[in-house]
Amino acid sequence: MMMIASSKLRKIQKIIENLYPYQQKLQQLMELFVNSQDNLVSPFAERRQIKRVALILFSSNTSLAGRFNENVISQLKVTVNEYLPLGKENIHIYAIGDKVYEAARKLGFETPNNFRHIADKPSYEATRQLASDLMELFLNKKIDKVELIYHHYKSKGTQELLRETFLPITLMTEDERWKIPQPDYIVEPDPQTIMDQLIPKVLKLKLYTIHADSVSSEHAARTIAMQTATDNADDLLDELTLQYNKLRQQSITNELLDIIGGSFGKPG
Repeated sequence: MMMIASSKLRKIQKIIENLYPYQQKLQQLMELFVNSQDNLVSPFAERRQIKRVALILFSSNTSLAGRFNENVISQLKVTVNEYLPLGKENIHIYAIGDKVYEAARKLGFETPNNFRHIADKPSYEATRQLASDLMELFLNKKIDKVELIYHHYKSKGTQELLRETFLPITLMTEDERWKIPQPDYIVEPDPQTIMDQLIPKVLKLKLYTIHADSVSSEHAARTIAMQTATDNADDLLDELTLQYNKLRQQSITNELLDIIGGSFGKPG
């Protein structure tokens, strides 16, 4: 299982190595462009009173991955408790993975789909559709905030649990804009059109990248967990082998003593 998880990790890492820098650069480009323009407005940046919230959580379909799933479930409970005053009917949970899907149902939430078929195999088409649905719900004011809870892969031994806002996006204030250099862009056809097309693209790509990031973290956590299990099994085997040898040696010694005692006990 350790070798299988390690092999899957190497495959998903190749995707991340190519995808993550592109996504980060596109995100930076969007932030730089949007925040350098005056009088730009975006419906995706609208902040309003939170009456309905959506939570997107990434877990695995199977266990044996250390505390990977437990961390997500614990954060789910904390987050749900924060929004509980809104009422359960106003907390929408999108569970990507069986483990968090089951945990959400135990908490009394009906999830629209557990996305089991893509939980361990990131699909751009599936995450693009999910991002589109969430953006539409946000624009129609059926959801006022969207949060993501997932693991970020930092190294094979370290996966960081993150909770961040997906919608609304954050734009700089006027005071913050003055603190960054203002590039002189020549924009065609116009900044508003560019922004209207760029922001949805960035959001869709971001959700796909986060899904791939979570799957990388899952395989890394499972690799470490199985390595630990293997090491523990080897240690236990060594201890049992030593104990067996001691008992065997004691048994042989007892038999020799019985033979010797019997020999001396016979009349000459």
